[in-house]
Amino acid sequence: MPADSVETASARHLSSHTWSDRGEWFGGFSAIEVGPDGLTMTILTDRGYLATGRITRKGENIVRADLTSVDRLRTSKGKKLVGRVADSEGLAMSGNGPFYVSYEGVHRVAAHAAPWAKARVLPRPEAFRGLATNGSFEALAIDVSGRLYTMPESNRLPDGRIPVWRWDGRAWSMPISLEQTGGFLPVGADFGPDGRLYVLERDFAQIGFRSRLRRIDLSSGREDELFRTGLGRHDNLEGVSIWRDESGRLRATMISDDNFLSLQRTELVEYLLPD
Repeated sequence: MPADSVETASARHLSSHTWSDRGEWFGGFSAIEVGPDGLTMTILTDRGYLATGRITRKGENIVRADLTSVDRLRTSKGKKLVGRVADSEGLAMSGNGPFYVSYEGVHRVAAHAAPWAKARVLPRPEAFRGLATNGSFEALAIDVSGRLYTMPESNRLPDGRIPVWRWDGRAWSMPISLEQTGGFLPVGADFGPDGRLYVLERDFAQIGFRSRLRRIDLSSGREDELFRTGLGRHDNLEGVSIWRDESGRLRATMISDDNFLSLQRTELVEYLLPD
């Protein structure tokens, strides 16, 4: 199969832009949130850095990305995140409230009032403590009611399904689970302006990655696969943000984790989604 193939798609690929910067911290991007204007973005690395930037487009294509700020997240004691506790993976932004980050290594979800503020770690149920060191909370999303949803990359329920945990402000529960198919593992999630849950997944082979985006209506249980790429179509896509453009069309903007390897690249990728 050609490297530029898309196996299935109701979505349409718009643009892919390779992004680079000289900063030693740059790379390893694990999450992205795009502003309502489609021009501003907040991005997270898997080493505890939170950055903001601006996107430039020409027509439908992303042609440039520029950083506007970089900060290192803090622990609950106010110290800069380093080492095992700094494996930040998922990002959920709540508008006027704090933003939330999910972590691997030490499996947790934390609220941050600002990048430089002390983190407030949410309660950790017993189920979180036995998760895989490098396979837990890659994905994090927040719904319109302010409830958080997260899921592990690799741990599964006895029936093989993907557990989805929800934080309602008081306790964690597991309202739903998702079927795992085709070797794809969840690495990013977001609630769109349409209220549906979007889950970005990847499958790794020795020579590259495949990506898939699916959409779940939590009220009806209906699920749609929006695209599934062939091997090597994109780099290691890990973060996803769903928003509407000025024409009212749904877009998915994604970012890749280059693992700080010269053979990989930081890539911004956009797809136009069906309603």
